[in-house]
Amino acid sequence: MKEYRDEENIIYLRPMTYADTELIVAWRNQEAVRRNFIYQELFTRESHENWIHTMVETGRVVQMMICETAGDRPVGSVYLRDIDRKHQKAEYGIFIGGEGARGKGYGTRAARLMIRYAFEELGLHRLFLRVFAENTQAIRSYEKAGFEREAYLREDVCIDGRYRDIVLMGILNPAHGK
Repeated sequence: MKEYRDEENIIYLRPMTYADTELIVAWRNQEAVRRNFIYQELFTRESHENWIHTMVETGRVVQMMICETAGDRPVGSVYLRDIDRKHQKAEYGIFIGGEGARGKGYGTRAARLMIRYAFEELGLHRLFLRVFAENTQAIRSYEKAGFEREAYLREDVCIDGRYRDIVLMGILNPAHGK
């Protein structure tokens, strides 16, 4: 895998390893992170290692760590899940958990890098994502990275007894044309 760094050399992506498990579990269990996920169960070391074994190692998921270039500090993770080779698509996901790392544009930068990876390295045709409709900050970040709103799914998921609306967003590989 070639190195993926943003143009200003602020962040880069590197493959996630078992050694990152403690960070991933801690970040993913932060309320500020967890509340923005459809899957809101608490993570454990065992559940994350099972994810690596059954999803990452089988090629159904590609997961990378987002690292600050200055100091090589990991600050979050980005992934492509349910990679569908037949239809050349995958679902995109991200979370920023490093202390003081939110609100710095890392999410937009990481999304652009992962889009590049998905289209250039994996040859995918389409990426999509699901985001809570009220998460306007994330929606803006995804739009800056190139995702477009494709659908509004009313009361699509029920979390803690409350139905929540989802925005479905996607991006197509421009190299594939129509």
